[in-house]
Amino acid sequence: MTYILGISAYFHDSSACLLRDGEVIAAVQEERFTRIKQDKSFPVHSIAFCLTKAGITIDECEAIVFFEKPFLKFERILETALRQAPMGFDLFRKAIPVWVKDKLFMKSGILKALKRHFKFSNSEKLKFSRHHMSHAASAFWPSGFKESAILVADGVGEWSSTSICHGTKQGIELIEDIEYPHSIGLFYSAITRYLGFKVNSGEYKVMGLAPYGAPKYVDLMLSKLLQLEDDGSYHLNMKYFGFTRKLDAINSKFIALFREPVRSPEDDINQFHKDIARSAQQVCEMAMVALAKRAIAATGSNNLCLSGGVALNCVANQRIKEALPMVSIWVQPASGDAGTALGAAMAYHASMFPNRAIKPTSHVFLGPDYESKIIRDSLENINAKFDRMDRDALDNIVSSHLSNQKIVGWFQGAAEFGPRALGNRSILADPRNPAMQKDLNLKIKFREGFRPFAPAILDEHRNEYFSGKGKNEFMLFTENCISKDLPATTHLDNSARVQTVAEQSNQRFYSLLSAFYAKTKCPVLINTSFNVRGEPPVLSPADAYQCFMSCHMDVLVIGDFILLKEDQPEENRKIPNFELD
Repeated sequence: MTYILGISAYFHDSSACLLRDGEVIAAVQEERFTRIKQDKSFPVHSIAFCLTKAGITIDECEAIVFFEKPFLKFERILETALRQAPMGFDLFRKAIPVWVKDKLFMKSGILKALKRHFKFSNSEKLKFSRHHMSHAASAFWPSGFKESAILVADGVGEWSSTSICHGTKQGIELIEDIEYPHSIGLFYSAITRYLGFKVNSGEYKVMGLAPYGAPKYVDLMLSKLLQLEDDGSYHLNMKYFGFTRKLDAINSKFIALFREPVRSPEDDINQFHKDIARSAQQVCEMAMVALAKRAIAATGSNNLCLSGGVALNCVANQRIKEALPMVSIWVQPASGDAGTALGAAMAYHASMFPNRAIKPTSHVFLGPDYESKIIRDSLENINAKFDRMDRDALDNIVSSHLSNQKIVGWFQGAAEFGPRALGNRSILADPRNPAMQKDLNLKIKFREGFRPFAPAILDEHRNEYFSGKGKNEFMLFTENCISKDLPATTHLDNSARVQTVAEQSNQRFYSLLSAFYAKTKCPVLINTSFNVRGEPPVLSPADAYQCFMSCHMDVLVIGDFILLKEDQPEENRKIPNFELD
């Protein structure tokens, strides 16, 4: 058997992924173990999990592949600072010492970490993939397409910010690049920063806020900030952006353009902020649609794969689907940098073993799973009060709690890889209750009240409630809601980020949805990630219990075990300590 380990680290969303003969057998983000959201540290725990799941040592891997090429990134930072001299000195002064101390010698640092934690002995096995090739491979090879156009859009890799590639059975060919500093991802991050949200984390808040606003500033943004051509090419007007000169996305000219100060993270959100969000979202959608059309025209393909952080913008993905109705579209569920660990491993496998097929990825349940004995022992160790039930009885009582407006933590099977909760580490609630959206945001997630929630629906009932076609099992496209019965998951613009659930894709979650449907005639549940503000989704039973006890969740289900909040010892209740997200 041939094992290839992919690693992403040192920027954000560190992760590890293991291939066995071209099949993904394990993948997980480091944040899930360390409980540090978007942890960028070397993924020691993630690597250990992957190796343990396969029952191998690291020396049994054919290669360990890092997701980008550090020297090319260093070249970009150095050249950017020199081009901007003397104004780029602040960036140079702050960034270069870090690179000289740590990142310039990243190869030796990676080797030292592998040796220290895993007794890795063969340095020749450490390989490097280009950042955007890792993204492209993570999208094309799992898609199942025999050939496809590939569009990668993110902040920046080494130099690339947007790439168009063509994937075939012979491999992935780069067709064209848009290079740093011109970046649709960095444009969106600058807006994120201006609106007071955390860059590389809060971009999805901009997307969620957008329907509350009007596109008043689209023309201003397109004339001053981002010039977009009909063919999809674009460039930023760098006099309004700060990231080439200092460690900040925006500058004083950017702020003066909109005549309003930068919003502080805890300030109220007013109509101006909503209008900015809507305008930036519309510009992003326009750019992504134009780029997708360019990718299809450049490759002559009827298939399109999307990856990179911008591909997590499910509204833009839906606009692409609407603009290209004859094109089959597949989006990498872990499109951010976590997914580059998977892509790095796949890119290496494809180049070294071209005659060995890479197996398509049919699910994302690739993280740790926990046997019943481990769950029981964990709950007993923290003095939790619980009952164990067979699955039919459990589905019946949980669906009753949900129909009675209880909020349920649902922990089943292997953890999801990527940012979306898809029924294994989820918080569930009744979407028919108009108050549930606000209650979940304020009492469970402790976050801004405007944030929308996703509906998970039995696949066979999807057309009764939503307008979408084709698979949407990974929550990567929005759809219009054609029913008035789901107020808690229908956004202001009548859209929803839908998850379709088929029995073959997640039998356990499908069974609960079916029980809820039998009881209520509603085949939909609110599905949001099992975490509170500032934390990554839970990984272990202990994580789930701690989250359960720190918010107003009513019921917790872990495997076959059920826990009610009122039964838990008072001393187990936690006072949450929130980080900005």
